[in-house]
Amino acid sequence: MSKTLDVLWLQSGGCGGCTMSLLCAESPDLISTLELGGIRLLWHPALSEASGEEVISLLQRIVDGEVPVDVLCVEGSMLRGPFGSGRFHMFAGSARPMIDWVRDLAQRSRYTLAVGSCAAFGGITAGGSNPADACGLQYDGSHPGGLLGDAYRSAAGLPVINVAGCPTHPNWVLETLLALAQSGFDAADLDTLQRPRSFADQLVHHGCPRNEYYEYKASAQAPSQLGCLMEHMGCLGTQAHADCNTRLWNGEGSCVRGGYACINCTAPEFEEPGHPFTVTPSIAGIPVGLPTDMPKAWFVALSSLSKAATPERLKTNAVSDHARITPKVKSTRYR
Repeated sequence: MSKTLDVLWLQSGGCGGCTMSLLCAESPDLISTLELGGIRLLWHPALSEASGEEVISLLQRIVDGEVPVDVLCVEGSMLRGPFGSGRFHMFAGSARPMIDWVRDLAQRSRYTLAVGSCAAFGGITAGGSNPADACGLQYDGSHPGGLLGDAYRSAAGLPVINVAGCPTHPNWVLETLLALAQSGFDAADLDTLQRPRSFADQLVHHGCPRNEYYEYKASAQAPSQLGCLMEHMGCLGTQAHADCNTRLWNGEGSCVRGGYACINCTAPEFEEPGHPFTVTPSIAGIPVGLPTDMPKAWFVALSSLSKAATPERLKTNAVSDHARITPKVKSTRYR
């Protein structure tokens, strides 16, 4: 029998939403995926029975090198406050700050995973004035460093693997764990922000059901309308690295499919965009955040041409909450 991949999962400054999302794994479900992949949870605060002294003993034995751990998963941001003490989050019953446990355990783990944008970059918890001095494992917002420092490498020689998202898609986490279990993951599988390329090499724009509206720059101007959400409604799907519209959530949905703009939640500092999430900032009518790989001059030229050629069906439907004009029936037979 092959060796199992032993995973220790800790939670810190966050809402637990990544665990809630993980529980929605399907085809197969979470437990079946773990069993089939040879992945064993040493402990998870929401899924394991152990608590109290039993857990503290396990953590100490890992730190002492008595119990090996293949993957340290951390969900939630690292709370360094007040004044660097970490005492805003004490690990219950241990009289030690969570950040001290994480530092020690990260030195023992073969791989270290930041599960969610809070653990990766600081996320929602680091928003505003950040009174808790929250940061990610190896990033503080968009700046390398974080709790473990830019030079940190796990026992396998990798930096922290940032499975970013708010929350993460369950398959982003499980796919990464399965790759680690098969020893099929190395530094080349990470993008420039240390996110797994299996999902980060794609854009939310790919597979968006509003792409026809985008092509003609037929834009929604208010919530519930069918048009493209980029020009006026704050959508960052043309810049956001994730496969949300090709790897659907709960088998059928995504933010834009639900009528809400993509807020680029896999990126550092998405929580502080500098403007309301549902507003696209613009200068002289040109969106500030242009699509990835799109020069401004090209965007202006293509937008003008596209709008001039927009079919009446798209113009009308873009600012409606349902399709008022349906596509014409047309024979496709070659004559």
